[in-house]
Amino acid sequence: MLIDTHCHLDAPDFDADREAVWQAALDAGVRSVVIPGVIAETFAPIMAWCAEHPQAGFALGWHPLFVDQATDDALQHLQQTVAAVLQGPQAHQLLAIGEIGLDFYITRENEAHQIAMLEGQLNIAKQFDLPVILHVRSSIDTILKYLRKHDIHQGIAHAFNGSRQQADAMAAQGLKMGFGGALTWPRALRIRKLAEELPLEHIVLETDAPDIQPVWIGHHARNSPDQLKKIAEEIASIRRIEVSQLIEMTGKNSLQVLPKLAHLCT
Repeated sequence: MLIDTHCHLDAPDFDADREAVWQAALDAGVRSVVIPGVIAETFAPIMAWCAEHPQAGFALGWHPLFVDQATDDALQHLQQTVAAVLQGPQAHQLLAIGEIGLDFYITRENEAHQIAMLEGQLNIAKQFDLPVILHVRSSIDTILKYLRKHDIHQGIAHAFNGSRQQADAMAAQGLKMGFGGALTWPRALRIRKLAEELPLEHIVLETDAPDIQPVWIGHHARNSPDQLKKIAEEIASIRRIEVSQLIEMTGKNSLQVLPKLAHLCT
């Protein structure tokens, strides 16, 4: 089944036509989407929207690019929010802690703060036995260090663009790698090679909509979850397999790494 494991459907880019975008995704065969939080202010709107859309799931977390906005009690608030959700009617829709991680591409000036927030959120994931959805840009080796330190063995390395060695290390840690629109660009040689050579059981699909546009949309247009089927077709072409096989396997991978998705895809 087609599952978009990373889609920011709560983004302001979709405020004018979110319902139409969602319907277009369903019409394109998408069975479920995972909407990750990025700051505390996004948690309630995401949960409210998902409450009205039973095929959607969400993750809660602080994105590394926004950790400097976090208040001193941000981790406590996240822990309390997760605990409350897991005792309520949306427990089955809370799939993971995310989008969390590190981003050393933009800056390393706040590296210590990023790491502190990552470690705190990994502890929360461990406390509640939840997978993690990780932002790993220019920081894969450091993230692997903290996954091992905190004994984390389930999650997704979103928008993975590392080396084969790093991919194998992530897989050995129990994580899947998320692939989306970036690999559709002909010059994305390393990502395309990874998408071709990685064992299929380590791959899940994502759009990261409205960002990481596929080549047929272009860099300046809005990405959307209805593009997932075409992304799957591109990966299948790269791997020289039937798209039905690619969709079936990546769907199984998604259910394996985010087990509560099974409740949303029935």
